[in-house]
Amino acid sequence: MRLSVIIITKNEAAHIGACLDSLAFADEIIVLDSGSTDATGEIVRQRGAGWHQRADWPGFGPQKNRALALATGDWVLSVDADERVTPELAAQIRQAIQNPAAADAYRMARLSNFCGRWIRHSGWWPDYVVRLFRRQAGRFTEAAVHESVQVRGRTGTLAGHFLHYPYASFEVFIDKINRYSSEAARAAYDRGRRTSVLGPFGHGFWTFFRHYALRRGVLDGWQGLILAGMAGTGSFYRYAKLYGLQRQAAADTTGKPAP
Repeated sequence: MRLSVIIITKNEAAHIGACLDSLAFADEIIVLDSGSTDATGEIVRQRGAGWHQRADWPGFGPQKNRALALATGDWVLSVDADERVTPELAAQIRQAIQNPAAADAYRMARLSNFCGRWIRHSGWWPDYVVRLFRRQAGRFTEAAVHESVQVRGRTGTLAGHFLHYPYASFEVFIDKINRYSSEAARAAYDRGRRTSVLGPFGHGFWTFFRHYALRRGVLDGWQGLILAGMAGTGSFYRYAKLYGLQRQAAADTTGKPAP
């Protein structure tokens, strides 16, 4: 059984080299880029991975389905550029695909690092994600953000985990919150979801409380406090932008400025 790895990128020079190095066990690596202006492409080509580019950006789900269409292996492993496959997980993946009757897809945990600390609480662990699947049995949802794999068949669980390095700096974290909240607000609006002017405040506070107290972010030290605050901020932004879309739509309909 052949294994294809798919990765979508944009300006991932800081991560992609180590990511690809951890994937040496794969039979094929497909990297689909959406317009990098840094050294991402050079690093990918130096390591012998397949390099493809599409200038437009349709969202995470559609872009991953584009990468999936380029894969030729019997099994597909979807990896983000800021993730690493440990040797233990690599061995489990190779064993799993040699026994295709056991499952059609597998989920695995991610252990994430934030500001030098491995986060064991805050809703970040074990963070199970379906990433390994038979190519003919899985496809990503068309969601612009928070996409997932839809599987036709049985999903198993691997004991190993990814190592995840999601934020190189606070600036990167803040930029990601801004981008994701915009895309999530637009997706929510298109689904018919609406909020009140107080909605952003309520959702923001609840998200902070859930991460810091209910998900025990308090046990993750000062990093847990920061993560809870950023999660609450992201939720506030998402609903504030959703409310903004509502008011703009109302103004466009009535011809009057939104209040």
